[in-house]
Amino acid sequence: MSNFTHFNDQGRAKMVDITDKKSTVRTAAAKTSVYVDEEIYRKINENQMKKGDVLAVAQVAGIMAAKNTSHWIPMCHPLSLSGVDILFDWEKVENDKYKLHIEVAVKTKGSTGVEMEALTAASATALTVYDMCKAIDKGIVIGETYLLSKTGGKSGDFIKK
Repeated sequence: MSNFTHFNDQGRAKMVDITDKKSTVRTAAAKTSVYVDEEIYRKINENQMKKGDVLAVAQVAGIMAAKNTSHWIPMCHPLSLSGVDILFDWEKVENDKYKLHIEVAVKTKGSTGVEMEALTAASATALTVYDMCKAIDKGIVIGETYLLSKTGGKSGDFIKK
């Protein structure tokens, strides 16, 4: 018998059985960023991008990604999410460079956590910003993506220091 949780007795991948895990409220927050030039920053904020409202579309993409994480990440359980929220904040980092901060919060009541849903949503949001702006600059950089916090479950709470 394997000591690894995601392998069966034959050493092959399996989805962990969470049937007996206690259902609790679980939250997770993740963050990422997108670096853009001044032209893109201005066009996003003045809603002048040819593909439409960048932040609105990216927000919907992030929410859809959170809801569909189990389709992207093979060992994730399909979850019924009770909430997904995505916030944007701009920071000027150089004379003509801007950083779009993307923060995602996900919540559920269930038997497994929502860390992957938060991280997937953050990633999809950033990728959508890139997709909608790449016609102007293919050199857009997506920054570090990381878990800010999580609550609930037997492993306890986590806050990134």
